[in-house]
Amino acid sequence: MSLLPQNRSLAFRLWSVLGLLSLVAACTPASDGDAAQTSDEEWIQLFNGENLDGWDIKIAGFPLNENFGNTFRVEDGILKVAYDQYDSFGTKYGHLYYEKPYSYYLLRFEYRFVGEQTPGGAEWNVRNSGVMLHSQSAASLSFDQEFPVSVELQMLGGLSDGEPRPTANVCTPGTQVEMHGAIVEDHCINSQSKTYDGDQWVTVEALVLGDSVIHHIIDGDTVLSYQHPQIGGGFVNAGYGWEEGHVDNAAEWIAKNGMLLKEGYIALQAESHPVQFRKVELLNLKGCMDPKATNYKSYYVNDEDCPCEYAN
Repeated sequence: MSLLPQNRSLAFRLWSVLGLLSLVAACTPASDGDAAQTSDEEWIQLFNGENLDGWDIKIAGFPLNENFGNTFRVEDGILKVAYDQYDSFGTKYGHLYYEKPYSYYLLRFEYRFVGEQTPGGAEWNVRNSGVMLHSQSAASLSFDQEFPVSVELQMLGGLSDGEPRPTANVCTPGTQVEMHGAIVEDHCINSQSKTYDGDQWVTVEALVLGDSVIHHIIDGDTVLSYQHPQIGGGFVNAGYGWEEGHVDNAAEWIAKNGMLLKEGYIALQAESHPVQFRKVELLNLKGCMDPKATNYKSYYVNDEDCPCEYAN
């Protein structure tokens, strides 16, 4: 059951999720100009449309920031995950990590699958990729590690066979999530989205509120919600554990079983099928929540470790 209303604006959806937090701003008199300024949405362009500045690359079996086969590239303003320089994919799973971690935010991106899968890719990776949320950093991965410990917003493309194949699902490498008050043991949980066939662009949002709740949203509709992302549940499943995933420090992660994931990095996945992004942007929902401060924003929902600034 969705916790968000369907087909509503960002402001309305945030209001619905966060209750009456916005009333804090209303309690302090402000001019119309001040009110407009504090509600202006300051989106951060994680992808600048020109290059990969601000991103780190980690591909299994290669050193940090070695971009094997020019897998991650920018051409004509599009961020492409491509494999035209590969002879065979094998297990060269890769991820492109934004350099800064976040905890409370709205992520918006546009993606599409293109062409055919790379030879040597697993059958289950046809028109399959993902965006990792609350991920470990690129630098902390083991040399051969295939997937980061994270919560994956899984993107699936339709196979044009008439069978449903929802997108904006959730998968859990090294993690678990809760739904309806209980931990879900399945590695992947399908959303309620429709199927997107062909090479069409799809707009997805992820509303991430620390370790409390995450919502996956497509075209304004909430298609999946889950709570309390945490470390645990093995790496993938009984047949694909920490050792199979080449995680050298598995014992450290296992010792953290049940630890809630409050923040982490955002990473774009390379999983053998070409995929493209033409927008990756983020609205930070964490900041000063004192309406008297100059760096206050009415849409902030958490102010932990966020100093306020005041005019002299």
